[in-house]
Amino acid sequence: METKTKSPKIEKNWQIKDRTYIFTGGKSPLSRPIQSKQTARKPLLWFDEELSEQRELRYASNQKSLFVDEQKGNATLAHVIFLDGVLEVPKHQQALQKLLSLYHPKAGEIWQEVDEEANAMDEVDNIEFELEALNLVKTLDIEHLEAIMRTELGSAVVNMSTKELKRDAYLFARKDPELFIEISNDDDIKLRNLANRAVEKGIIELTDENTIFRFANGKKIMQVPFDQNPYGALAQYFKTDEGVDLMKSITKKLS
Repeated sequence: METKTKSPKIEKNWQIKDRTYIFTGGKSPLSRPIQSKQTARKPLLWFDEELSEQRELRYASNQKSLFVDEQKGNATLAHVIFLDGVLEVPKHQQALQKLLSLYHPKAGEIWQEVDEEANAMDEVDNIEFELEALNLVKTLDIEHLEAIMRTELGSAVVNMSTKELKRDAYLFARKDPELFIEISNDDDIKLRNLANRAVEKGIIELTDENTIFRFANGKKIMQVPFDQNPYGALAQYFKTDEGVDLMKSITKKLS
């Protein structure tokens, strides 16, 4: 009675299914053969950790195993060729699939298996991010949207109508929903926008080469710490005991 060969642990979660392989880096040559047997100049080996030895690989269409030491009788060697950077392998060609997915030393370097489930998960994540970002545009107040869009458009937001601002916010949310959500969750974004608006309206001034905030009468409000964004620094100042009253005063004047 023939003893059944034990599969290596690497095959533990292997699934029987059709598989597609593509060249990495977007490469798509008309045709390219893949090494499927060992030669004097090019070894084709896989290190078996359970046996602590290198095992020779050889793909043969009439053999169930890829390991030369397990193959029986004459081996019918077969070519492995990618066409236009793609190779589709049906589920009945298990040896070839395992060579390309598990054992070949160039697997993941020259080609990779297309993971449809992972791709679907990525697409779902992207769609959900986009829906969340678009919903934020719909629900956030116009001041918050202006604060977000200022990071993209700068002072141009000052001359935009509500409809223009909302339109551009929708476009931004669709283009980069993850970034849009991240900016919208920034606790200081509205305070930085308030600081910008206060300067634009002449309520306060940023002087001395953008290092000191002053009232319109020249009285100093605060010194911008070295190597900090002036409006970010003022936003932090608004959260201090001294700055809260200034923030309330500016908000009242702008409204």
